[in-house]
Amino acid sequence: MNNKLQSLIEAIKKLEQELAEEIQKKEAEFSYRIQGKKILFDREVKRRHKLIATRVSRYLKESDFLNILTAPFIWSCLFPALLLDLFVSLFQAVCFPIYNIPKVKRSRYIVIDRHSLSYLNGIEKLNCVYCGYFNGLIAYIHEIAGRTEQYWCPIKHARRTSGFHSRYSKFLEYGDAEGYRQELDKIRQAFEDIQTSEEDEGKKI
Repeated sequence: MNNKLQSLIEAIKKLEQELAEEIQKKEAEFSYRIQGKKILFDREVKRRHKLIATRVSRYLKESDFLNILTAPFIWSCLFPALLLDLFVSLFQAVCFPIYNIPKVKRSRYIVIDRHSLSYLNGIEKLNCVYCGYFNGLIAYIHEIAGRTEQYWCPIKHARRTSGFHSRYSKFLEYGDAEGYRQELDKIRQAFEDIQTSEEDEGKKI
C-alpha cells in the first residue's frame, strides 16, 4: 500500500472531522439544539424566523421565469432516484452479508433537516428536502459502490480521477500483477477500520 496516499487520506478525514466540529459550534451561535432527530430553536428565535419567511405568493412572483420553467426537469429526476435507492439498498441487503462487507448506514448519508427552518416557506422547505435526499443518496450509493469495488476490483486507476471514495487507499497499484494475486483475498476482507469507526461512534452517542 502507498503510505503517502494513506497519510493523505487520513489527513482528509481529519479535516472533515474538524469541519464537522466547527459546524456543531454553530448550535450556540444560532440558538438551536439537537435532540435525537429533532432540531429545536429557542421560542423567540423561531418567532423572528417566521417574520423573515417570504410568502409563497411573493416567492413565486419574484422568481425567475426560467427557474419555474425548469422545475419539472429537476423534479422528474426524483423517480429514477427513488428506484435507484430501492435497488441499491436491496443489493446491499442481499449481497453484503454474503461478501462479509459491513453495510452502509443510510441515515449517515441521507440527512433531511432543513425543513425545520421557520424562515423558509413551503416551496423552499420542499426544495430543501429534495436536495438533502438527492445529494445524500448519491453519497450513500458512492460508499456502497466503493465497498463493492474493494471486494471485486481493488485496483487503483492509471489515469487521474477527479475524486476518491473512502476505500480507495486500500486498493492495489495499477500494474501490480503479483500483488493482486497475493493480496486480493486479504483486501477483500479489510474492513476493520469501518467496524472500529462505528464502534467509536457508538461510544460517543
